[in-house]
Amino acid sequence: MLQRPRRNRKSEVIRQMVQETHVSAANLIFPLFIVDGENQKTEVASMPGIYRYSIDNMLREVESCLKLGLNSFDLFPNIDEALKDKFATESHRDESLYLRAIRAVKKEFPEACVITDVAMDPYSSDGHDGIVENGEIINDATLEVLGKMALAHARSGADIIAPSDMMDGRVGYIRKVLDENGFTNVSIMSYSAKYASAFYGPFRDALNSAPKFGDKKTYQMNPANQQEALIEARLDEAEGADFLMVKPGLPYLDVIKLLKDNTQLPIAAYNVSGEYAMIKAAIQKGWLNNQRAITEVLTSLRRAGASAILTYHAKEVLENKWL
Repeated sequence: MLQRPRRNRKSEVIRQMVQETHVSAANLIFPLFIVDGENQKTEVASMPGIYRYSIDNMLREVESCLKLGLNSFDLFPNIDEALKDKFATESHRDESLYLRAIRAVKKEFPEACVITDVAMDPYSSDGHDGIVENGEIINDATLEVLGKMALAHARSGADIIAPSDMMDGRVGYIRKVLDENGFTNVSIMSYSAKYASAFYGPFRDALNSAPKFGDKKTYQMNPANQQEALIEARLDEAEGADFLMVKPGLPYLDVIKLLKDNTQLPIAAYNVSGEYAMIKAAIQKGWLNNQRAITEVLTSLRRAGASAILTYHAKEVLENKWL
């Protein structure tokens, strides 16, 4: 035999020499859950090792992450039910929990990259990503709310705006609002291919943001569809997106690869709460090796084409020097 591929696998040194895919701290984005109050740190029951933080403790967590080389954070608020309404007005109120959190991070750690979530569901009394009228999600009226939200985030110091709502036309609407108000340097990381997935449950527990009725299938994508992701991605790119995201990550590696092969924009992947919970449950049972399982997951997302990975494993892998 002239060709023996095993020769390139015969030692650790050679295996590392020919390794095709690498994951580093620069590729990772750490999602953080925020609650009101002081000195609050409560674990999310379905996400071992992940916590809801009050702003003071969130700043301590950000500081510890920065020392590890983890510099990018996506913030998500747990909003009191009493503050929720049909039009998500709390989402752009100047002294809201979320806007205070953004300002606090950027004041204390201006070097940190703050990514913000633009969607109505954490603030909506209906628990949906858009305005609800007679049981229907109203697309165009929702855009105005999303625009107000995005502008409030930019004014508070957000580096990247990440609309996760899946309303048609929202990237172009938000880009126009930002540019008209002088925020031409604020980026948009669009949730371009966000699927109506079964893997979001723990996240909704963390934020208490589940829909009060029905589901999200009229705006989030059908898990059976791949080409539809190209339609969404091309529209977002044309409307001014700077990143295209696929969510969830692991069940949609083919979609990440598809988008990577059809755009010059960087691809982001969200390694979502259900994926995290699944891995952690198996690790706790002793069914999977902690380090090997987690690093394999992150490597697979990079290999498929993701430049940025939102993952709840981010701090753990850096603390343990697994990358």
